[in-house]
Amino acid sequence: MSEEIMPTVLPGELLISAKLEDHRLADVAGETKSRVEALFSGIDLAGQRIAVGAGSRGIDQLATVVGTTVATLRSLGANPFIFPAMGSHGGGTSEGQRLMLESFGVTEAAMGVPIDAAMEIVELGRTASGTRLLASRPAIEADAMLFINRIKPHTDFASDRVGSGIRKMLVIGLGKIEGAFEYHRAAFRQGYEPMILEVSDEILGRFPKIYAIGLVEDGYHHLAHIEGMTSAQVIEREPLLLRQARDWMPRLPFREIDVLILDEMGKNISGAGMDPNVTGRATNGIPRPDRHADVGIIYVRDLTPESHGNAIGVGTADLVSSRLVEEIDKPFTYTNALSAMTPYAAQIPMHFATDAQCLQAALRMAGVNADEARIVRLRSTLALDRFLATGACAREIASRDDLTVLDSREQWSFTAEGNFATPLK
Repeated sequence: MSEEIMPTVLPGELLISAKLEDHRLADVAGETKSRVEALFSGIDLAGQRIAVGAGSRGIDQLATVVGTTVATLRSLGANPFIFPAMGSHGGGTSEGQRLMLESFGVTEAAMGVPIDAAMEIVELGRTASGTRLLASRPAIEADAMLFINRIKPHTDFASDRVGSGIRKMLVIGLGKIEGAFEYHRAAFRQGYEPMILEVSDEILGRFPKIYAIGLVEDGYHHLAHIEGMTSAQVIEREPLLLRQARDWMPRLPFREIDVLILDEMGKNISGAGMDPNVTGRATNGIPRPDRHADVGIIYVRDLTPESHGNAIGVGTADLVSSRLVEEIDKPFTYTNALSAMTPYAAQIPMHFATDAQCLQAALRMAGVNADEARIVRLRSTLALDRFLATGACAREIASRDDLTVLDSREQWSFTAEGNFATPLK
C-alpha cells in the first residue's frame, strides 16, 4: 500500500458516553482496612512474617489496597513483605517483576515494607495427575501468605468456578516462571479449569495459613467490592465473586462492528493484552462462541507503558501501528508466549506508520465503504464508558437510553501527519 497519507473520509465523528454498571467504593483505604482487620480478627499476628502477593494487572487503586493491607498487618503486630505473584511476567526476572510492581506504585518506599522479588522456587511434590507442584520459596517459608488479586472471567476459558483471580494466582503467580511453564503444559493436557482447581486445591491443603483479598471492579474499571477470605472461604466465595464480576463487565456498544480501534493494549489491561471477553475474539484469533458482538477487524494503536514492552496478545489484532511494533520488547513478549504455549499471541500483524494508512487497510479487510462503515474507537478494553463512532451508528445510538452523544463532527479528523486528531480521554 502507498506510504502516502490517505485522506480517509469518515462521516459523522460522534463522541459517545455510555452508561455502565457503577458501584465504585467511596473509601477504598477504609474498606480495605476493615476487611483485613476482620479477616485476622482473633488471630495473634505478633512477629508473624506474612508474604503478601501482588500481581501484574492494572487493578484500580492497587497501590492503595496493597499499601493499606501491609500497614494494617503491621498495626496488628505482623512483619509483612511483598512478593510479585505473576508467573512469567516481567520477562520472568526479579528485576522485571519488581519494575512491574513499581509501575503500579507498589514500591518499597511507598509501601513501607520490603519487596522480595526472588525467583527461587521449591518443588513440593506432584498432583494426582502428575503435575509438579512449584512455589516461591520466599512466600512458602513465611508464616502465612496473603494474596491480593482482581477476580474476573479468564481470557482463555469459560468457567463458573474459577477465572482470573485468587485460585489462578495460587497456581501461576505463586509458581514463578518455572511454575508458569509447568502449569500451562498441564493445562494443555487436561484443560485450564481442571488444572487450576487441582493445583490450587493442593496448595490450599498444604498451606492452611493462606488468606486472600479478592477485588471486583465495576463497568467503569473502578474498584467496587473488597472481600477478605480464608483458604476455605476462597473455595466457597470465589465462584460467587466471579459471577458478580461477569455481571458488571462492560460490553461493546453495538452488536455489529466493522472495525474496532483500540488506542492501547497491554499486560496491565488484560493477560491477553486486550480482553477476549470484550472483543469476542479468542487469544488464537478465532471468534468466541460466547461473544456479545461480531467484530470484523481489530486495529490497535499503542502498547501501554505499564506493559514494559510485553505485547502478548498482539497476534489477536489484524492491524497495529508501526510505533506499537517499535515498542515491543521481544524477550518479555516471547517469555510470556512460551510459558503460556501460545506462539500465535506474539505474532506481529500487518502494520503501517499512520492511523490513516491502518484505517485504509482495515476498511479493505472488512470489505466496507468508508461512508457505510460501523467503526468504534475505544481507549482500551478496560474503558468502554466513552468512545468514538462513525455516523453509520447514529440511528442506533439515538434509539438507546444508555448512550449519549457528547459531541459530533461532520467527519473524522486527522492531523497533518495522518493520525487521529481527536483525543479520547
